[in-house]
Amino acid sequence: MFEVHASDRYHLRLHRARSVVLTPEELIEVRAAQRTFEGAYVRTALGQFSFALVVLKIFTSEFYSIGALFAVYGAGVLFVSLFRRQQGNKQFFSEIGEDQLGRKKFRTSGNVVVVLTALSVAAYAVLLVLTLRLDS
Repeated sequence: MFEVHASDRYHLRLHRARSVVLTPEELIEVRAAQRTFEGAYVRTALGQFSFALVVLKIFTSEFYSIGALFAVYGAGVLFVSLFRRQQGNKQFFSEIGEDQLGRKKFRTSGNVVVVLTALSVAAYAVLLVLTLRLDS
């Protein structure tokens, strides 16, 4: 999933990703993408961690499993954020192939949406089971 030397494989205007000097317009585009996508996932993860802390501190011990679930869900969203960042690098930079030709393919963030959807559905299913077990 994570590449060791991705900064050597990705290029922009024939410069490696780690040594490219961006124009002001490109810099604005990269910052906007980071603020919009990566920031949103990190803020969501922080919100889940905060809610988990509230549940663990305020409620009684029978709710600890629900608090732990929200903490695990926050960690999952944080990992999805890392995955989104890796996918975002592929969207902005072109990739130099084996034949030394640059290829720029546009990819939607469908992979990230599928992973986050699966994570959310699993978390809500576990939350439903934990909530139903509170009565007994």
